[in-house]
Amino acid sequence: MLDEKDKSALHDFLLREGLKFSAQRLKVLEVVRRGARHLTAGEIYKHTQAKYPGIGYATIYRTLRLLCQAGLCVELKCEDGVCRYEYAGGAVHHDHLICTKCGRIVEVVDPEIERLQERLFKVNGFLPQRHRMELYGICNRCKK
Repeated sequence: MLDEKDKSALHDFLLREGLKFSAQRLKVLEVVRRGARHLTAGEIYKHTQAKYPGIGYATIYRTLRLLCQAGLCVELKCEDGVCRYEYAGGAVHHDHLICTKCGRIVEVVDPEIERLQERLFKVNGFLPQRHRMELYGICNRCKK
């Protein structure tokens, strides 16, 4: 279930963009928010079909793009060419370790890496806005 903060953020964003606030868009946000892992558009489509069988892939992709623009969702473009999505609201910033064999994604938080990134912004005269770090390798399960 979505909280009022998420509904309000989506509503306000869509209003600013001159777009319609719909139950279908709310359902896509709800699926992304409830996702226990990084979901593909296909997985999001399957989850929405139970309540909204009329939602098509085009609606899913358009809504995911809007959710990313609204800052409610983050798109991970992985090396395997598959985009995955995760809920952005209220989460602690994290980076990702991605297995190149099975696609497993592990979220990692490291204050030392964050300090280094901040220092790199400062040393190079950049005003930080956002960053994303993805590290690719083979996970323990696939190494065996």
